[in-house]
Amino acid sequence: MGGESATRTAPRSGGNGTAAAGGRLGQRLSGVAVALGLVLFLGGFGWAAVSYRPYTVPTSSMTPTIDAGDRVLAQRVDGDEVRRGDVVVFRDSSWVTGSDVVKRVVAVGGDTVSCCTDGKLTVDGKQIEEPYLPEGTAAENQNFPTVTVPKGRLFLLGDERQGSLDSTAHLTDAAKGTVSRTAVIARVDAVVFPWKGGLKRPTGFEALGALSRPGPLSTIELLIVAGAVLVLGGGAYGPIAKRAGRSRARTARAEAAGVR
Repeated sequence: MGGESATRTAPRSGGNGTAAAGGRLGQRLSGVAVALGLVLFLGGFGWAAVSYRPYTVPTSSMTPTIDAGDRVLAQRVDGDEVRRGDVVVFRDSSWVTGSDVVKRVVAVGGDTVSCCTDGKLTVDGKQIEEPYLPEGTAAENQNFPTVTVPKGRLFLLGDERQGSLDSTAHLTDAAKGTVSRTAVIARVDAVVFPWKGGLKRPTGFEALGALSRPGPLSTIELLIVAGAVLVLGGGAYGPIAKRAGRSRARTARAEAAGVR
């Protein structure tokens, strides 16, 4: 009896079992996070590939909204979805053969458009505020006569009015410079390189009717970022858990060595 130690230590089996169960749960949650993250990440890119097309704008006719060489993302849309103020990509062989053109829609079928009244573009008798024009420039470099846009067609101008070969350069054509809605293949949503973000809403046209709704680009960005965070976070769980486990083991050994 005298030689028997009176020291008792707490049983460790319960603690180890709890740690193991917690580790298994963490691993399962980590796997779920990685799987969900991959779905969101790849789903976002897939949605973007279906909804958008990238373009490089070769000219400065849309400055300062889009500069020469800028890379843009344009949402695939039907011409019937286009509204006043939209910046669109279209193809019209009477304008340019074998190339896409980027311009801003300022009038749609049934509108009358002219310039300038007090230095401003006039659509259906209303003077349009155009804050996207280069600062200090006129709405048009020269007056053009009133044009009534035929049904199913669009009247388009560049934001850099003095150097843009737009509808005003085709007024003597049979269509009076207008372009068919069916020629539109996409609507520019954002400038992505160099990064300028989404195009500002053309609020000057609100008095004439509803504007286009923003595309799903912001939602797609959210999905991709959330997916990346989940994948990285879930993938980091294993190394972090191992390091934490080794730290706890060292602490436990140190405490056990100190027991008398």
